[in-house]
Amino acid sequence: MRYGQLVMGPAGSGKSTYCATMQRHGFDDKRVIKVVNLDPAAEHFDYQPFLDIRDLIQLDDAMEDEELRYGPNGGLIFCIEYLIEHSDWLRDQLCGVGSDDEDDTTGIEEPDDDYVLFDMPGQIELYTHLKAGNSLARLLESWNFRLCSVFLVDSQFMIDGAKFLSGTMAALSVMANMELPHVNVLSKMDLLSKGHRGQMDKYLDPDAHALLGEVTNESAWGRKYRKLSETIGMLIEDFSLVRFTPLNINDEENVADLLLMIDNVIQYGEDADVKVRDFDPPEPDEVEDDSRHYQDD
Repeated sequence: MRYGQLVMGPAGSGKSTYCATMQRHGFDDKRVIKVVNLDPAAEHFDYQPFLDIRDLIQLDDAMEDEELRYGPNGGLIFCIEYLIEHSDWLRDQLCGVGSDDEDDTTGIEEPDDDYVLFDMPGQIELYTHLKAGNSLARLLESWNFRLCSVFLVDSQFMIDGAKFLSGTMAALSVMANMELPHVNVLSKMDLLSKGHRGQMDKYLDPDAHALLGEVTNESAWGRKYRKLSETIGMLIEDFSLVRFTPLNINDEENVADLLLMIDNVIQYGEDADVKVRDFDPPEPDEVEDDSRHYQDD
């Protein structure tokens, strides 16, 4: 069984930093966590990728092609769709298929507890309503991956009621579209000021009535669409569909707690064999001495 996280979120939400942090934490904990870069527009990241989509296709390939001539957004979507269409390349790299035989499954290696983070591009449409993200997840599951979607939202963006409701609806859309066990993360908590950090408590365990007060009273638009905002707020509160977990990459305990939560979601390590320590049987003389001791008592 393999395990994986699909690390998603808007551009600039800290996906690559999250992957690098988890990889370093795993190294310190004597645990191998591989990272796959699936962002064809990436230029720099702090981790060493186990696999890089840019070896297959880059964003410039889609933008500079005479027939395609995509813009940045359309180019990113095209690259992920191209990856799915050429899934054999991804399977060969992930699963170690090196055979040219018709039955490719004979060449698949299945290391125990293989753990991979997939660093996804920041084109949020891939996860909110397009089929590409869901199709990629189904492919990985067919290759024996047990997955969890991790959706990152910049905590600096979620410091007022209107933005919080917007981020919450985006997270809810991703949860519905990806059809995977899901964890929402408020990233960049280490960059918040003390004042804003104190305000975040009400968003980690949100009170829809309090947030709606902020949304509907701050602007003419909020007052005009008060009923719509109330309906959204009630949906969030009544069904408890979305909750966020804060992440401060400078707090090792926080990082460890988040990784443990995700491990529990995907049941990482539950298939591992129980380690049993074997003891040598006692010598006959020792057994006789013990029996004499109890007889004397």
